[in-house]
Amino acid sequence: MTHRPLLTLPCLGLAVLAGVPALAQDGTGMLTYGPRPAYLIDQMDEGELKTKLESCLGQTPARTDFSIGHRGAPLMFPEHTDVSNKAAARMGAGILECDVTFTADHELVCRHAQNDLHTTTDILVTDLAETCVTPFTPASEDTDATAECRTSEITLEEFRTLTPKMDSSLAAATTAEEYQGGTADFRTDLYVEGAQLLTHAESIELFRDLGAKFTPELKSASVEMPHEGFTQEDYAQKLVDEYKAADVPPSDVWLQSFDLSDIRYWIENEPEFGEQAVYLDDRYEAFDEDEGEIDPMDASTFEPSMQELADMGVNYLAPPLWMLVTSENGEIVPSVYAEEARAAGLNLIAWSLERAGTLTDGGGFYFQSIEELTDGGGTNFELLDVLAQDVGVVGVFSDWPATVTYYANCMGL
Repeated sequence: MTHRPLLTLPCLGLAVLAGVPALAQDGTGMLTYGPRPAYLIDQMDEGELKTKLESCLGQTPARTDFSIGHRGAPLMFPEHTDVSNKAAARMGAGILECDVTFTADHELVCRHAQNDLHTTTDILVTDLAETCVTPFTPASEDTDATAECRTSEITLEEFRTLTPKMDSSLAAATTAEEYQGGTADFRTDLYVEGAQLLTHAESIELFRDLGAKFTPELKSASVEMPHEGFTQEDYAQKLVDEYKAADVPPSDVWLQSFDLSDIRYWIENEPEFGEQAVYLDDRYEAFDEDEGEIDPMDASTFEPSMQELADMGVNYLAPPLWMLVTSENGEIVPSVYAEEARAAGLNLIAWSLERAGTLTDGGGFYFQSIEELTDGGGTNFELLDVLAQDVGVVGVFSDWPATVTYYANCMGL
């Protein structure tokens, strides 16, 4: 049997019947959605949104800044590695992320946290295990295995010797080798081989080669600051300086931080970069014992208020997905948080889609405000549609950027 006759089918038929994704050449390689967007669409309830998304199954992928690679594409690839970011770029992510921390010699590297080497690399089975602030301790009958290893305890040269892996650990491990396991059942170790860690400067060159823009996040240090004379301001400035050294225009960079003082530093000292600085909002974790947690449906809990943030010069605000929406009469609708932010003129970015697994158990942290409406993978597109059309976000982080890219391309974003 030959497949040649299928080539005469319309693009829609080819995508549906043959399972072949549409491809586009954009100068850096072939862009592809792969099979996942269609798989998620199949899980959606019948309705206008599903019909619209189905009508785009034959479309040609195009890169879009609406689609932001969250640590690359860590649903399947080891986060903050070359292969993870290449995968994200090939899925059409227009902006890629390097979470930035520093080594013992104050060089900037891409890691989600300064103290995650024990779960994201092979450090525990190398000679560098002796640098870990908490050595590997095996599990016992009533305690889980533990370890903590930091980039701040090793030099850049030593960092380069490590091999990345999927972010995971095995709580029941009795050996360091076993502790390397524990990959979530909705992820995979298939694409770990050959992956390389990245410095921040290397990420800049890679992302530029891939045709993407930049959104580095200045991570909180696990060590007390200043660290051997390296102040928080030095840290924030060095991040900017590496873009300047690479001749990257500020308009292509969205600096991020959960620390509002970092955002204000950039606004005051690097205004061209500060104009697009993104305040990552984790105030849901509580201000203090007296004020309690931020309530996305109660504007009186927003401290500072949305207007106060805008008056400081903050232009971009990025909360987790669930803070931007709520449920009302069986529908996903914008939260008060989203409405107040828009009223203050703040640009909203949401994080992070495709991080919660199969969504058959209510979706966990990222879908907590619409738990009763979360009933499978198709909810990804239902939430995405509300974020784009009703909340008006300007971008969405995703662990699998193809999902966001597909939606954005289909909707003309």
